[in-house]
Amino acid sequence: QVQLVESGGGLAQAGGSLRLSCVASGGTFRNYAMGWFRRAPGKEREEVAGISWSGSSTRVADSVKGRFTVSRDNAKGTVYLQMNSLKPEDTAVYYCAAARTFRFPVAVDEFAYWGQGTQVTVSS
Repeated sequence: QVQLVESGGGLAQAGGSLRLSCVASGGTFRNYAMGWFRRAPGKEREEVAGISWSGSSTRVADSVKGRFTVSRDNAKGTVYLQMNSLKPEDTAVYYCAAARTFRFPVAVDEFAYWGQGTQVTVSS
């Protein structure tokens, strides 16, 4: 059973940056592909970024391409989401999730473990 705890959310101005972290415990971190998702008020959940177990493969949603970067440190059991050039439409609760697979990309329904989420608010 993997437990995930996100941190790093908060209030940022448009054009600013935030870095989210997600620390995993209770499992062998390198056995999991990781993903970042977000849910804005009144909107459906959106997959923002994903990274393979080794970190060698990544992908980001078109809505954040060129602004967000996903990375991981398997020694620290942590996955990161670097968010630059933030826009008000990036305001959402951000969640990290883990899927026990060596395949990539990963289907959303394969993510069995989820964090509690961290709020990101971007002011204009």
